[in-house]
Amino acid sequence: MQDVDVVIIGAGSAGLAAAKTLQAAGLSFTLLEAMDRIGGRAWTSDQHFGVPFDIGCAWLHAADRNPYFPEAQVAGWTLHHHDMNVDHLYYRERKASEAEEADMKAADAKLFELLARHEVKDGDDDRLSALLAKGHAPRAAATFAGPMDFGADEDEISILDFQAAADLDPNYFSKEGLGALVARFGASVPVELSTPVRKILWDVPGVACVTDRGTVRAKAVIVTASPAVLAFEEIAFSPALPDTHFGAFFDLPMGMLTKLPVEISGTRLGLQPFDDLLIERMARHDIYFLCFPFDLDLMVGFVGGDFAWEMSAAGEAAGIDFVVDRLCGIFGGDTRKHVGRAMMTNWGGERFVRGAYAAARPGRSLARAALMQPVADKIFFAGEHLAGPLMQTCGGARLSGEAVARQVVAQLAAK
Repeated sequence: MQDVDVVIIGAGSAGLAAAKTLQAAGLSFTLLEAMDRIGGRAWTSDQHFGVPFDIGCAWLHAADRNPYFPEAQVAGWTLHHHDMNVDHLYYRERKASEAEEADMKAADAKLFELLARHEVKDGDDDRLSALLAKGHAPRAAATFAGPMDFGADEDEISILDFQAAADLDPNYFSKEGLGALVARFGASVPVELSTPVRKILWDVPGVACVTDRGTVRAKAVIVTASPAVLAFEEIAFSPALPDTHFGAFFDLPMGMLTKLPVEISGTRLGLQPFDDLLIERMARHDIYFLCFPFDLDLMVGFVGGDFAWEMSAAGEAAGIDFVVDRLCGIFGGDTRKHVGRAMMTNWGGERFVRGAYAAARPGRSLARAALMQPVADKIFFAGEHLAGPLMQTCGGARLSGEAVARQVVAQLAAK
């Protein structure tokens, strides 16, 4: 492999954005991707249902700040503004009363009020569950605050980290797929696919990135791999990284949000396209449905947090049975005859991702800031976990990649 100015590791949203920024600045780069496609956790496939379906991220969050949104408009993508309010709430198989639905909405408002004025001081309980307890939130509000929003249960989420996340409205859903939009964005970027980086040497002039296909040397490296991949030491660093950085990988564990889409044809179950349906169950075995988006024959189930990890371990067949049983429990046994194709996403089982997105452990919210500091002015990190207020989003990952690439351009220009 030829020597270049910069090596970029990972061709997801952050890596592709970094590459395009370096390209515009006139720097040479090599973009190395472990998987056999670009996009990372942004991946649209039509293999399962014959229509575009986002296996990974799907919503264009914070559309007024999301660089993908105007590109979707220019590309003619079919877009729907989704307010993500719960339209149908069930407790097991019982439809919630109007009073219970009102209690949930009041709890949501109370949570935002508490978040706005709450200060975490030294020695305070930094778990989001402690704040939810002060608001006396019913289970439904807690479900969205934790597993569905952050991919983790509320006792595993830092209040400070949660406070740092932006309100992501306006949210848009696209018929053609966010993954397809990211692939379109990165189509012109040269990428070395199926080329995992095994080791990064940084006790040499610049850096040397070792792959099975050879070693490429550069003045700097931008690492966009997920914190979980780095915590598992899929990429070795020689010499070892400082404790501040290596520890940050573990302080930003990957949460889990698993999709369980089921094809339902011949009926709409009395629901409208884009209705939001939440089923609350015991022990956090809750499930949310995005109902018939764009009037497609799909009920898209979501489970999050610890339950999503449990579901991944149980396997796709068990996950599909769980979803169909829940629908039959609410809409009747005849629903089963309308069920067609189904699948389950499994990002936890993807070796080069290992989860959905990162959430700081309680008391460890500063891990994001630690990773944003370069190592020896030649190892830089970028990704959704370092996207500031747009953390955990595809658009945020792109902005992170662009910002870090500009930092590298300035760094190299100063030498």
